[in-house]
Amino acid sequence: MTSRPAPLALATALAALASLAPAQPQAPADSPATPQALVDGFEGAFGKHPGQRRGGAKGLCAEGHFLGAAAGQALSSATAFSGKRIPVVARFSVSGGNPKVSDKARNARGLALQFSLPGGERWLMANISAPMHSASTPEAMLAGLEARRLDPVTKKPDPARVKAFNEAHPEGKAQADWFAQHGVPASYAAVNYWGVHAFRFTDAQGRARYAKWVFEPAAGQELLDDEQLKALPDDFLAEELRRRVAAGPVEYRMRLQLAGPGDSLVNPAVPWPQGRESATVGRLLITRVEPGPGGACEGLVFDPLVLPRGIEASDDPVLRARSAAYAEAAARRLSGR
Repeated sequence: MTSRPAPLALATALAALASLAPAQPQAPADSPATPQALVDGFEGAFGKHPGQRRGGAKGLCAEGHFLGAAAGQALSSATAFSGKRIPVVARFSVSGGNPKVSDKARNARGLALQFSLPGGERWLMANISAPMHSASTPEAMLAGLEARRLDPVTKKPDPARVKAFNEAHPEGKAQADWFAQHGVPASYAAVNYWGVHAFRFTDAQGRARYAKWVFEPAAGQELLDDEQLKALPDDFLAEELRRRVAAGPVEYRMRLQLAGPGDSLVNPAVPWPQGRESATVGRLLITRVEPGPGGACEGLVFDPLVLPRGIEASDDPVLRARSAAYAEAAARRLSGR
């Protein structure tokens, strides 16, 4: 008669076999996205670079002015649209927390702006070269950063963890596809920059409309294919912009896209349809670029919740989370950490 293993012995054997099987990658749990956790996430995904910005670490300062248009005045009482010359400090950047990232990377380019308005008001914004954010919530954003945490040995993220995250958060695919399908910008001056979040614009009579904005280069976009990129060094964007602006101001048109029925006001990972009503509300002109590192933009925190009268933030949770995370990142940067 064949004896059967005792239940305890069988359980022990099965546990031993399970320990020998390869572990299955798990999508990172959506941990609470505190400001500290988000900044830690950037440091984990891009490495620690003391004294550098945690996002858009590679960049340069510029200056110029904004001229509002009548269409802007019709939508908002904000003094930015008065038509008077509004001084602007700008910062152009390549996405991510690595200050040595290649300018050839297929990722976001950034345009952060500070408008200095009459009466001491300021309007700050941080725009990217895609019409959608990579995450729909701060928790999803944190999980994505944690999935891309650099391995201490390989200095690269674990592909299995990245794959598991992507499967658990398919909303991020839209931005990834955007960068995969579009060429790398030939210039900071030759690509669109979107605000991606919805804001509430209120006119002088109290009428309100929700809108998103985009800055479109007046000279059009210039995107490079793989063959064109081969002839360029890893650092070409800063000097290209300096040469371009030295020859004359670089101009962008600011266009508002107005929300229509069914458009989400709280999910920045989903762009609004292209056919929505829009209005050109002003012109941004970049007239000077810093000749080297530093400049007026370096001490600024481009907090997108610093808004003028006539413009209010929506309840978009990613937008709402950015202010405190930016403050935490700035505290570490400005203290040399």
